[in-house]
Amino acid sequence: MSSTIKVGAIPLWLPRSGVGTGALPLQMLRSDRQKHRITAFMKRESPQIIELTEYKLATFKRDLIPESVGEKILHNYDKEIDIEFPNFKTKYQWHLKSKGKVGNIPITPEFHIVIHPKVPINNLFGMLDYAYKLKIKFPQGLIQCQSLEQTYETLANILAHKILERCRKGLYRDYLPKREKISYIRGRIDVREAVQKPWEVKLKCHYNEQTGDIEDNQILAWTLFIIGRSGLCSESVSSTVRKAFHALQGFVTLTSFKPEACIDRTYHRLNQDYQLLHALCRFFLDNTGPSHETGDREMLPFLIDMANLYEQFVAEWLNANTPKGFFVQQQRRVIHDENYSDRIDLLLCDIETGQVQYVLDTKYKAPDRVASSDRHQIIAYATAVNCKNAILIYPQDLKQPLDKKFGDIQVRSLTFSLDDDLNEAGKTFLTSLPPNTLS
Repeated sequence: MSSTIKVGAIPLWLPRSGVGTGALPLQMLRSDRQKHRITAFMKRESPQIIELTEYKLATFKRDLIPESVGEKILHNYDKEIDIEFPNFKTKYQWHLKSKGKVGNIPITPEFHIVIHPKVPINNLFGMLDYAYKLKIKFPQGLIQCQSLEQTYETLANILAHKILERCRKGLYRDYLPKREKISYIRGRIDVREAVQKPWEVKLKCHYNEQTGDIEDNQILAWTLFIIGRSGLCSESVSSTVRKAFHALQGFVTLTSFKPEACIDRTYHRLNQDYQLLHALCRFFLDNTGPSHETGDREMLPFLIDMANLYEQFVAEWLNANTPKGFFVQQQRRVIHDENYSDRIDLLLCDIETGQVQYVLDTKYKAPDRVASSDRHQIIAYATAVNCKNAILIYPQDLKQPLDKKFGDIQVRSLTFSLDDDLNEAGKTFLTSLPPNTLS
């Protein structure tokens, strides 16, 4: 028996012990043209699409959304979308509101939801560039993304082309330890087993083998696999993605990876270009969710958590533009008591003494004023690290900004805007900090 896993609309006929349980050599995917083949992308009819904007309530006529689709939204995507079914209070209309995630959700193959960001697309691209450390240098005017889908497609195209470029030069290879019984001596013989079983013709040997089937390359293959299942790329880009995926066949084992696998990897002169490749892979793996559909037209949702992205962006921007005499520390774990610990988003510390000068906490929302829960939280953070300055960072100016002392801790709300030029917004944010501290 065999089961089917799909790359976009590409059926990959795999044994049941394949990707779901660990790994499958890619060369198996092309071994038999009849049973083990990768077919062309199936032609899909365009799905019905409804559009939302993050945090904005949208209303739709009752007959526009089938009730079965509404039930799937409620049961499968309640963390992403607030939904209220047509009733007397809603004037028998559908009410939908994104909870802060943007992207594409294939509720069914025939019905998709597209959630647009409030942030201008060019600035969203800039946020991704900082947050994922892409450091892609584009000629002026080359990137003209008008939507989040185009941003996704642009980055997918860049990744596929760079993988093809690396394949032409040759994939990075490394030595991996291997142990097997062979009819000749290679590496180190397992002497104990040879003595215990002198009648064995083959000897168990331990040796290192140079191979391209390593994590560095497996991450690339898995990411291309995920991109193919998104259904978000045009045919021309999908063709490039397929070509890059094929180029890895025969060399790499198809193994599932989480986005964390792309972080804190080791790079040197032989694989330095993999740093960008893995940064791009992390973006796709980080923002691709599980599918709630099965069958021949299964597609994966692509969703960016804007609150997380805002936090990562501000952290990386500060890392790249740290005021003189300071350093940035991210995600410091603090223990409040034996039963409760927490992590602080950002700390701005004195480079000589290591003392925390500022506790920073990003809040991707636009309330009229600081919520008491957010104020209490950052005061607890500041108390835990013995800091006198606590800053809550918002993407928009508050109607009632906060600048008040609670005990010996000064709590302020400041703005790191996403509406205009990001670098200018960052500089404005830094200048709003007390000058006697950042002298």
